[in-house]
Amino acid sequence: MEFDLENPLANFNYFCPGSIPSLILVESDHMPTENYLKTLKARDLDISVRRKAISSISQFSFKFGSFLSYLAINYLDRFLSSQGIPQPKTWVLRLLAISCVSLAAKMKKTEFSLNDFQGDGGFIFDAQTIERMEYLILGALKWRMRSITPFSFISFFISFFKLKDPPLRQALKARAVEIIFNAQIDIKLLEFKPSVIAASALLSASHELFPLQFPCFIKAISSCSYVNKENLLKCYNSMQGIAKEGYESVFDMVSSSNTPSNVLDQHFSSSESETTNCIVTTAINTTVTLRTERHQEKGN
Repeated sequence: MEFDLENPLANFNYFCPGSIPSLILVESDHMPTENYLKTLKARDLDISVRRKAISSISQFSFKFGSFLSYLAINYLDRFLSSQGIPQPKTWVLRLLAISCVSLAAKMKKTEFSLNDFQGDGGFIFDAQTIERMEYLILGALKWRMRSITPFSFISFFISFFKLKDPPLRQALKARAVEIIFNAQIDIKLLEFKPSVIAASALLSASHELFPLQFPCFIKAISSCSYVNKENLLKCYNSMQGIAKEGYESVFDMVSSSNTPSNVLDQHFSSSESETTNCIVTTAINTTVTLRTERHQEKGN
């Protein structure tokens, strides 16, 4: 069965309000550890490593859709929070990004070929190398691949808005989903649970689309017993700040010639530290196949 981010529980084929307590109970198991955000804030280099990996994921998963990319980035953050930030070796980050996308594609039952991930950047990884990296990710995530994300709570919280017109509900949902996609790159939201992010995104969307009704909406959401009002307000304010800063979607990043991915590729070179995270090294030290595309160098 294809994994649906809006319906992560395998036993439900449609949204059911009764599933929300179960999702709330285990949603923390599908988040990065608490120390992850502290680590990123402490070192700008670690933030850059994460952004580079996200850019690679976006590049590899662009044609497979936004939800697959979101799932792969969720795997990335959870893996990095468990195993630590590797040294900024370009090929290590690319291998990690490819493996996260590959796992997400398998969960989404999306057909793909390893050729979709190869040939750009001068590195070629064989199937065995990628498979070993996948197993390391699976182990780090304790095989919890049916990630509970903000999308799992969107339908539930929309019911609090009492919008009778289906097109209005759809517009609100579409804008909230867009906000969630755009906000994933920002580390400020890593501290919040998926349910809080979902509620905050809907509030942010409603503030844009229905400003006169916003006071009623925030009152309705705050009345939910599953919502921590303090965290909701903090997350909502962070989302508003992100919107004002003009953050682009990670999917727009790869469509421009001056993408963060390209900027970071220039910043990190293969001559930097040879030390990598020992967990990653275990995956690749015996089977990795790297091929430099010399014809590109000659062309330059």
